[in-house]
Amino acid sequence: MNILVTGANGQLGHEMQIVSKKSKDKYFFSDIADGYVNLDITDIAAVRKMVKENDIHCIVNCAAWTNVDKAETAGGIVETLNSVAPENLAKVMKEVGGLLVHISTDYVFGGEAYNVPCREDQKGTPTGVYGLTKLHGEQKIQAVGCDYIILRTAWLYSEFGHNFVKTMLNLTSTKPSLKVVFDQCGTPTYAGDLAEAIFDIVENRKYAGNSGIYHFSNEGVCSWYDFAVEIARIAGNDGCDIQPCHSNEFPSPVTRPAYSVLDKTKIKDTFGIRIPYWKDSLVKCEKTLLAEAETADTEK
Repeated sequence: MNILVTGANGQLGHEMQIVSKKSKDKYFFSDIADGYVNLDITDIAAVRKMVKENDIHCIVNCAAWTNVDKAETAGGIVETLNSVAPENLAKVMKEVGGLLVHISTDYVFGGEAYNVPCREDQKGTPTGVYGLTKLHGEQKIQAVGCDYIILRTAWLYSEFGHNFVKTMLNLTSTKPSLKVVFDQCGTPTYAGDLAEAIFDIVENRKYAGNSGIYHFSNEGVCSWYDFAVEIARIAGNDGCDIQPCHSNEFPSPVTRPAYSVLDKTKIKDTFGIRIPYWKDSLVKCEKTLLAEAETADTEK
């Protein structure tokens, strides 16, 4: 089977490139960055052309507008990327009898107070433009009626791009003190683990007859403060005094979910996926990052 991965230059896209190397399928990677297939997924004619010319029967959509704060003032482009583009991909996959794997977010929740893990059938209550447009994208894919796997994830990090782990590694190694919010709880997700789950579902054709929304994050729960403390501990950055603080000490145009732990019972039961604990995956990612940093220092 020929598979197209959109948004290939992002965190998950890079991890998909890694897992694809062990596949029996053929992968194509698109993005606006150099070195990738140039494909405008907001243009359905361009998507149809790509799919037809390369006999694509599965699309893994990692492309999205992900800047939560800037989404509030960016205008229609956010809806176009997060809602219209996924609808285009769904329509084209339906036309060829293919599968769409679409990445969504815990930000579809947050408008109502709760303290139990969010289930897939829970009503979406987004608090900002980003979450609302991602929810719209889910709804449009479902309305099209193609074969689809929508994967909601949260707090994504990896060795690639900009993310909380890399930011905290830098700050805790260079700052004497730091404040991190403790009143937002969720679960960090290593993009490599998410890519492995997608690979398993697609490579082993587990998706047949299982269209639907699923949740995937690593196991466990923590606050951003707990996350930062663990990042520093693994790296040995004990010279930084990390203190907990409230969210209102960092004003934002968006009210972020106070509790967005995702219930992963459905994906584990349906696909037989074993999900790693968040601290174990963090160690794995940091080992790679720290080794890369050491190599870079040696080569200077």
